[in-house]
Amino acid sequence: MRNCLFLLCPTDGLEPIIKNRFNHENYFYTSLGNSFIYDSKTIACIKEIINTHNIKAIYFVLSADNQIILDALGNQDFSDIRGLKNFYKEITVQKEHVEETLYTGNLQFSVLSYHLNKKIKKLELELYGLRNHSIKIRAKVYNRQEDLFLTIYSDLICLEKHHLN
Repeated sequence: MRNCLFLLCPTDGLEPIIKNRFNHENYFYTSLGNSFIYDSKTIACIKEIINTHNIKAIYFVLSADNQIILDALGNQDFSDIRGLKNFYKEITVQKEHVEETLYTGNLQFSVLSYHLNKKIKKLELELYGLRNHSIKIRAKVYNRQEDLFLTIYSDLICLEKHHLN
């Protein structure tokens, strides 16, 4: 059995589903839409969880119908909640990047993939040099209708926009 840390949004209510689905020792860290800030206090907390519980894998998980992401893509009614204004701005930029690629697939899933790939990259940088360097960091999107955890698009699909002058 391997120990896993799941980074979740509390609005998704995925903890019981993960406990039933994944036969691991599971630990959870929550933030709205996986919007947590990579400050020294948060990273220290995550490192402590990793070291204390011998974590071997970290999964960012969001539901395909995550209310925070849907709101960020729509009316932005929750943007006044502390800490979400910058997050909403980031999601809007990610949506624009996806739309500029003329991608004809599922916009919401593409934005979720883009967002989660950025979170993976940031966390990998923050955890670089940790003594337990064999930690795998992945992301999944939960589809409630099909009761499936889907693998996000590769970060090769979620390219950053760059301007050359």
